[in-house]
Amino acid sequence: MRLSRADVGSRESEAVARIIAGGFLGMGPEVRAFEEELSRYLGAPTLCTHTGTSALQLALEAIGIGAGDEVLVPSLTYVASAQAILAAGAAPVLCEVQSDGTLDLLDAAARVTTRTRAVMPVHYAGNVGLRLEVPAFADARGLWVVEDAAHAFGSTSTGLRSPSHPKTVVCWSFDGIKNLTSGEGGGITTRDDRILARVRSLRVLGIENSEGDFDVSQRGWRYHMSDVMAAIGRIQLARFELELAPARRALAARYRERLAGVAGLEPMLPADPGLVPHVYPIRLRERDRVARALVEAGIEVGRHYKPLHRLSIFAGSRLPATDAVWASQLTLPLHPRLTLAEVERVCRVLATASA
Repeated sequence: MRLSRADVGSRESEAVARIIAGGFLGMGPEVRAFEEELSRYLGAPTLCTHTGTSALQLALEAIGIGAGDEVLVPSLTYVASAQAILAAGAAPVLCEVQSDGTLDLLDAAARVTTRTRAVMPVHYAGNVGLRLEVPAFADARGLWVVEDAAHAFGSTSTGLRSPSHPKTVVCWSFDGIKNLTSGEGGGITTRDDRILARVRSLRVLGIENSEGDFDVSQRGWRYHMSDVMAAIGRIQLARFELELAPARRALAARYRERLAGVAGLEPMLPADPGLVPHVYPIRLRERDRVARALVEAGIEVGRHYKPLHRLSIFAGSRLPATDAVWASQLTLPLHPRLTLAEVERVCRVLATASA
C-alpha cells in the first residue's frame, strides 16, 4: 500500500498530448490560462514557477530579502523551506514547533533580532490554523509573511484560500504527490502588484519588457513553468473540488473516526472541515513498534520530516520540543487513490500493534 502517489489519468494525458501536438512547450498560453484559473480559485493574483522551492525563493527575493537578513522558519519542515531562504541569500532561523507540527510563535518571538525580516509559517500537512495568528505576530515586529503552503492547496481558514493581509505572500507546490499536481511546479499568490511584477521578471532571468527591446537590470533565474506542466495543472484544478479534495477529506475523517481511542495515539491534524490534508501524521507512544508492524503488513509509512536542526548543514541548534514531536511522529498513507477499505486495514493493523 503506497504512502503517497499522484492521481493523474487519461484527461491529464490528453492535455499533455494536445500541447505536444501544438509544438510549443515553453511558458505560453497554457501557463497564462492556468494562472488565471488559479487566481479565480484562490481569490487573489497567482503566478506559476517551475517548483515550489523556486516559488519560495522568488517570493523572498521579491519582497527584498537578501544577504544579512534572517527568516524565521519551523525546524519540522522539508529542507526545501530552508534551502529557499539560503538561495535568496538570507539565513534561516530555526524555531520550535507545537505538538501539531506548526510553528511555535512564542519560541519564534524569542528568536527575533534586528536582522529578522520575515516569518515563514509552514502549513504542516495542510493545517492553515496559524493564518489567524501570524499576521498580528508579523505586524507587531514589522515582518513580512511568506507562507510555505506546499501541503495546503485547497485548505481554508475563515473562508479564505489566500489571506487578505497585505504583507503576505503564499507559496504553493504542485509536484507529483501534492494536493494538486502539475507534474512539477509551484505558485505564488499575493495582492501586491509590485511583488507580482518582480516575480514576473525574476522567473525569466530578470528580463523586463520581454515582448520588445528587452532589458535586464537585476539578477534572475530560469524558474518559469512550461505549458506541459500547466496543461496537467488545469485538468487537476478542474477535478479538485469534485474529486481530489473530497477524497482527501473523506480519508482523513475515516482515520480520525477509526483511530479514536487507540492507546498512546494522538492525531496531529485538527478536525477542521475546511482543511484538505496532504499527509496524515500522527504521534505514537510506541512509534517504532507500530511502524514495523505496518511495514511488515505491506503498508508504507513515513516520517515528516527529519528536523532541519538535525541535518549537518544546520547542526548546532537545540530544539527539544521539536525533537519530542519528531521522536513520536508517523505518517500514514493518504492520497486520492487510497480506498476507505484500505484505511480500515491500516487502522486494524495499527490498533493491534498499539495494544
